[in-house]
Amino acid sequence: MKEKKCVGIIDTTFSRVDMGSIALKVLRDLLPDYMIIRHTVPGIKDLPGEARRLIDSGCDGIITLGWVGKKQVDKYSYIALSVGLVMLSVLTGKIIIDVTVHEDESDNEEELKKIAIERTKAHAENLAILLKEDGEGLVKKAGQGVRQGYENVGPL
Repeated sequence: MKEKKCVGIIDTTFSRVDMGSIALKVLRDLLPDYMIIRHTVPGIKDLPGEARRLIDSGCDGIITLGWVGKKQVDKYSYIALSVGLVMLSVLTGKIIIDVTVHEDESDNEEELKKIAIERTKAHAENLAILLKEDGEGLVKKAGQGVRQGYENVGPL
């Protein structure tokens, strides 16, 4: 009997929106045959290490859900997160989708919440497509100006 496939969700306590619950709902709907593991870490710098642990435990793909504050130190943490996740993906060959909301994307808290929700849903859908269709599932969207968290802008 084939072992059940696994997808990991990692979110943070620093986030101001519970993006992990949103991703969990989307992935449960789209990947019913997958085991889904959700872990929560304090902040974005902790995401790459936790992603590595989930990959080492057998996850086929990971979605990380981070929130970047407005301070300069938060921007540096984002760079560290980004480099760490790219390196992890390259070294393991696993699909890692990073969903990051920057607190300075909007001064309006309701708009910021909407961005977080829509971006999380869109990227959870992207992860499911990539896992089910071996990376070819997004080809039809190539060059279409698709945005996550904002209105699509369309192709040129």
